Amino acid sequence: MPLTYYINSAHFDAFVSRLQKDFVVFSSFPKDKTPSREQDYSYRKLNDGEGVTFNPYRSIEPLKSFFTYPSEKVSAYLGAAPLGSPKQQVVIFGVKSCDLAAHRIQDYVFLEGVEVDSLYSVRRENAFIISGDCTFFKEVCFCLSLDILPHPVAGFDLNLSPLNDGYLVEAGSAKGTHLVGLYEGLFSPAKETQISARQAKRDQFIERLKRHLLPQDIPAKSDLQRIVKEGYHGQTWQEFMLTCVECGGCNLICDTCHCFLLAEQREGQGFTKARKWDSCLYANYARVAGGANPLRLRAQRLRNRFTKKFDFFQENIGAPGCCGCGRCIEVCPGKIDIRKVLKDLAAKLKAKQ
Repeated sequence: MPLTYYINSAHFDAFVSRLQKDFVVFSSFPKDKTPSREQDYSYRKLNDGEGVTFNPYRSIEPLKSFFTYPSEKVSAYLGAAPLGSPKQQVVIFGVKSCDLAAHRIQDYVFLEGVEVDSLYSVRRENAFIISGDCTFFKEVCFCLSLDILPHPVAGFDLNLSPLNDGYLVEAGSAKGTHLVGLYEGLFSPAKETQISARQAKRDQFIERLKRHLLPQDIPAKSDLQRIVKEGYHGQTWQEFMLTCVECGGCNLICDTCHCFLLAEQREGQGFTKARKWDSCLYANYARVAGGANPLRLRAQRLRNRFTKKFDFFQENIGAPGCCGCGRCIEVCPGKIDIRKVLKDLAAKLKAKQ
């Protein structure tokens, strides 16, 4: 069977309906009842008989929120059995290319280290990711500056590309092919004309995104590691930290940030260990038991966020720990814009030279 299929709108509705009988299905929906050109989309579980809304760009929530929770029990002791994870199979509609690129970081941290995170692994195995091409972008989107295309090329199980009367469906994994096989009567082989139409739509959208990014003058991806390293002792961090309120929003909403802390909490006659998302912008992020704190200053913690993203991950996996989704720009009450920080670093280094 081919890896690219076509499904018309009526069959797509039937596909979603049948998925709901076999899986727990989540999709991204507009938060505002009144449609607007640039509105927020948010994931929620589909109600019985409800259809999927094709979101034109990424949702508010990062994809990581399906696999590592902001706060959860990870073990119990003093006679209690270890806490596990429900093995329900879920289907997630509406994932975008930036999220898939970012999730490579999460997989690296939780699956490819010295130890495999069992909770993450179970949830990952039992999730089917159905992504979709971006058909519009938000002002904060800058994925293309990081060489991430606005349509998925890897990391999905199925990808949807909207056509006038349905979707092209590309299977990107054995799990995706399995889904098509379960409901194969709804799919037909894609025609060359349909594949050409998809490519034309993608090319046109990329040109629109390029025009959007051109006046922003974001430093080239190939320069990011260098400017962050060479700007380590620069004034950029002191200047941008002035409006930081240490809320941690940028870390918690980021789809590549993964830091967590383990805390023990009393439960009944025993204790449980909980894992909670952590943030390098929190004042106590790096403080150790003796009270020493190598990241005592806010400027140091802001710098740490950038060196981790643009130096550490570039060095270790050959890609930055940023996907250009712009969520951190939207959430920041201090109006710290990651694009402007990178531009400022580049400008100061150029002036110094």
